[in-house]
Amino acid sequence: MKRIVSVSIGSSKRDSKAVVRVLGEEFSLERMGTDGDIQKAIAIIKELDGKVAAFGMGGIDLYLWGGRRRYILREAKQIARAPQVTPIVDGSGLKNTLERKAIETLAEEDPSMFRGKKVLLTCGVDRFGMAAALQETGAEVLYGDLMFALGVPIPLYSLKALERVAAVFAPIVVQFPFHWLYPIGDKQEEAPDRKKYERFYAWADVIAGDYHQIRKYMPDDLSGKIIITNTITPKDVEFLRKRRVRELITTTPDLEGRSFGTNVMEALLVAILNRPVSAITPQDYLRLLDEIGFKPRREVLGA
Repeated sequence: MKRIVSVSIGSSKRDSKAVVRVLGEEFSLERMGTDGDIQKAIAIIKELDGKVAAFGMGGIDLYLWGGRRRYILREAKQIARAPQVTPIVDGSGLKNTLERKAIETLAEEDPSMFRGKKVLLTCGVDRFGMAAALQETGAEVLYGDLMFALGVPIPLYSLKALERVAAVFAPIVVQFPFHWLYPIGDKQEEAPDRKKYERFYAWADVIAGDYHQIRKYMPDDLSGKIIITNTITPKDVEFLRKRRVRELITTTPDLEGRSFGTNVMEALLVAILNRPVSAITPQDYLRLLDEIGFKPRREVLGA
């Protein structure tokens, strides 16, 4: 059995394991959180290097994307350089393939889900495949990058505007300590001012993006809303149910009661392909996803 380990700087309370059979082969999927401790994450990776099939780098992105340009996060580079033998991925390869494909699949199955609707995407620079796909559905999309990453209450309503903002801010932002941009460790469990962006949650028919960013300013009542995200646990499902979310959709499949992050899924695909990450193309991922039959998970939570 091949072992896939996601070493996350997120909360250890979300740790989990699952054994899955994919294309006739068994894989052990594990998530190990370090509660915001980057050096602990590096130590775990070094200890397991060469002993597992692939690493996922969780709780932090290696890259931010703005159109065709890619920006590397300074702190993430430390983690990415830790293994010398085992390949490590951050999920960005799947964010630009699986998540794009998931939106396209949903739009094909039910065009009314997006066409003419209002979509809040919390951050587009870390899920540019989803951002681009949403723009093509006929929806009105609000990109919340400035709000959810930098705390600046300025919505962006076009992909071109997002690319212009990324070109200005991304080269600077990637040098920041990551916790300035994204909740890590116990901060993922905290609830700041839920009124701060309440009007944007109320405006949206569909709320998409990273779960921790969605939850960070989530108001108490999301009656009738659709949430599109990933990395969901059973506890998260109940949290959303209490807030009257109508439907939960995850871009990664349901495995043993939870949806793992894109970094875990990408690590799984890397282990199956058994090739250097640098030699794997988006077409390789798409072909393998079709072969496996991964589809978005959909769960109706309320009326």
